[in-house]
Amino acid sequence: MHDLKFVRENMEVLRETLVRRRMDPAALDGFAKLDVRRRELLREIEELKARRNRANDEMAALRKSGADARELLTDLKGISLRVKSLEPEISKVEEEEQGLLSSIPNLIHESVPSGGEGEFRVERTWGERREFPFEPRCHWETGAATGLLDLPRAAKITGARFAVLFGELSRLNRALISLMLDTHTRKHGYRECWPPAVVNSRSLYGTGQLPKFEEDLFRLKGTDWYLIPTAEVPVTNLFRDETLDEGELPLSLCAYTPCFRAEAGAAGKDTRGLIRMHQFDKVELVKFANPSSSFEELEKLTGDAEAILQALGLPYRAVTLPAGDMGFSASKTYDLEVWLPGAGTYREISSCSCFTDFQARRAGIRFKGKSGGKARLVHTINGSGLAVGRTLAAILENYQNEDGSVDVPEALLPYMGGLQRIPGLPAPGAAGV
Repeated sequence: MHDLKFVRENMEVLRETLVRRRMDPAALDGFAKLDVRRRELLREIEELKARRNRANDEMAALRKSGADARELLTDLKGISLRVKSLEPEISKVEEEEQGLLSSIPNLIHESVPSGGEGEFRVERTWGERREFPFEPRCHWETGAATGLLDLPRAAKITGARFAVLFGELSRLNRALISLMLDTHTRKHGYRECWPPAVVNSRSLYGTGQLPKFEEDLFRLKGTDWYLIPTAEVPVTNLFRDETLDEGELPLSLCAYTPCFRAEAGAAGKDTRGLIRMHQFDKVELVKFANPSSSFEELEKLTGDAEAILQALGLPYRAVTLPAGDMGFSASKTYDLEVWLPGAGTYREISSCSCFTDFQARRAGIRFKGKSGGKARLVHTINGSGLAVGRTLAAILENYQNEDGSVDVPEALLPYMGGLQRIPGLPAPGAAGV
């Protein structure tokens, strides 16, 4: 969220931001009108209160002298009634203004290209695409060939876009989580935490999911609790309304959590298999940084996520999202897209963003130096390190064999008890896909 004074003084900058993001800039006109009205009301209330104070002094003097104060008393009652009548109006105006203020997206970093979905800039590619002596299958077909990925049974017990993993495939999923956490904590300097998977609306507001993206969330009926869409929410809010020491920055945390998304409006888009699920696993990376180095920390965090893909030998590309395809709170975003040979395309597996002070202002996260001075807002950075289900899908496609078996990437062997290949034999009683 932006500072109110900043919005007042930078309307044209914000208008340009909305245009580049392909959003309607008319919201700023509504904000400007509300802000003018709010200041008019405040001015009138202040003037009325000053009149009331003067009248109270005159009343005290008249009573002391024994003079008739009835006319002045009538004026005082009129002033009080007017102030009372204005208070609901100014509360309503302030609420509407705050709502509009919270709907204005973050500023765009100067290095971000213009354009909409699909108009990204490729920064780099890594890895050699494997040449198959057979037609590679999509991951849901490969998973079915092992008998260990069961989508129909998941649909039976819950509904569409859920999955059941059995045996070695379930273990491979667990191995991926362990590899990611071990790599980020032992090699990249992150501190692991295990936060709640249920948060309140204040937490979702702090990271920018509310109020704009409520339709994508699962809310627990009759409560102020929501299932988390990503560990970004609870981990960022660990320090909500707190002041960190400057010496702690950058503060780097990682967390594994299940994640839950309604995926409203995603019908027909990557909804088959493990790519776009209602429930999925993810290891999240979160940094709290000094504003002077936040974009450097974004580069490091993105590199940390890339290291997992490289350790697994999965070909990928890193792209900078264009202004019209970035998240509401982000100032700059890199997407890491893994190559899926069965689908014959790249798919997002991690999104790494710098939010500058946008989330910190909403969540009240500040830092202060040893020498004192005024506390300042931190900058927040986060990204997937990685989305576990999508990584599993990438392994099923990139490491598949013609007989339906799947090789285990070397980096995962220590977590798989030395198992080098998941056989392509259907498990007894598994329905497959």
